[in-house]
Amino acid sequence: MAAPRPGATYPLVLRGESYAWWRSAMGVLLAPMFWLLLGGALSSGVLFLAWQIRDRGLSQEAFFAAALRYEFWEGMLAGHLQIALLIPITLLMVRSWHMVHPSYLWSVEGRPRWGYLFVCAAVAAVVFGAYIGTMPLRGAPLTWQPQEGFWAFFVVILITSPLQAAAEEFLFRGYLLQALGSLVANPWFGVVTSALVFALFHSTQNLPLFLSRFAFGLVMGWLVLRTGGIEAAVAAHVVNNVFAFTLAGLTSTISEARTLTEVGWAQSFSDVIIYSIITLIAAGVAVAMKLRNRVPEEDRTAAR
Repeated sequence: MAAPRPGATYPLVLRGESYAWWRSAMGVLLAPMFWLLLGGALSSGVLFLAWQIRDRGLSQEAFFAAALRYEFWEGMLAGHLQIALLIPITLLMVRSWHMVHPSYLWSVEGRPRWGYLFVCAAVAAVVFGAYIGTMPLRGAPLTWQPQEGFWAFFVVILITSPLQAAAEEFLFRGYLLQALGSLVANPWFGVVTSALVFALFHSTQNLPLFLSRFAFGLVMGWLVLRTGGIEAAVAAHVVNNVFAFTLAGLTSTISEARTLTEVGWAQSFSDVIIYSIITLIAAGVAVAMKLRNRVPEEDRTAAR
């Protein structure tokens, strides 16, 4: 396998000895195609087993429809495992299609920087926790009414939400940013395009909700450029999703969070502020930890 060129930034990691523009162009299409085929089969298989094992008095079609709205914990399990497939798919794309060591999908250092990831997760937890804790002070009191079967959902959230959130980062802030970045020299082409695809990936939504998700993609993409890796983006996304699903299960239903299509402008603006705060702190932590944001010189002959 070829090593990235020394001094390359994260979006240019794939522009090594094995680089060919058509690999990146086709890779942008192949990765989602593989996921649609394999992910759909995995999700359907999990739901079919759940329908066979647990008698809910519903036809297969009715059970599948309700489960995909996350009315049953098996639906959340199937949905999250489906998205989690993006992790092995993107790693295999980098290794087998681009012939670059897949660890460079984590960072320019060719490894996950776990210490930085855990610090960023703690930062995100404090910021999101403070936001939720101050909601009553901002005229948005919370009504604690756990939904039926919450604890089964909570186990699924703890186990699979980190995989689901990390998988989205592996695709959008990881593989797509690198593949698009290798095609166009300006790194912001990859950042903006991947953020746009990320927002559209969430299907039906009103303009404020779309802009909230698009803004998340932009600030996380900037953070990847700044820090040379996806660790902070993974940490923020994981904490956001765990908090969001858990809060929904404790105050309304997880199905409502799953099928959310509209938010107001005030909510959208608040989301952007929260994302920006986490991003700025994570960037400061990266400076304090002296993280590299370019491939180090010693990787010149480090083809693995």
